[in-house]
Amino acid sequence: MGAVSVDDIIITSLSRIPTAGGDVMHAIKSGEPSFAGFGEAYFSWVAHGAVKAWKKHIRMTMNVVVPIGTVRFVFCAEGVKEFRVEDIGDDRYARITVPPGIWFGFQGKADPKSLVLNVANILHDPTEADRRGVSDFEYVWS
Repeated sequence: MGAVSVDDIIITSLSRIPTAGGDVMHAIKSGEPSFAGFGEAYFSWVAHGAVKAWKKHIRMTMNVVVPIGTVRFVFCAEGVKEFRVEDIGDDRYARITVPPGIWFGFQGKADPKSLVLNVANILHDPTEADRRGVSDFEYVWS
């Protein structure tokens, strides 16, 4: 794997189809250019104001979607002090595709909580990611 940059992150607008009784919300299709395979899909709740940071996957490509609420995702590359910030959820229904090698954290912005879906290209492996504490990066979570 060569040098990775936050510019390698892909934002894909997603369809929200209004139907009687509730919307249909797309997440990912296997024919899309950002699809890197399927390992597992999982959901994670994040409370309003809660921060989950920092993590960097070594092999996993993440495809994150926020079907309920709003979440701020913050990304940076190794050794780079500039951050890329993306808010997705109720007002901006989109998918963020994150290649391995990018540090990230996220914060719940909706009250009382938001739901994050990750469609990962590999199965979860606790030894596959590096982790750091919230204060290990110079980002101010508001």
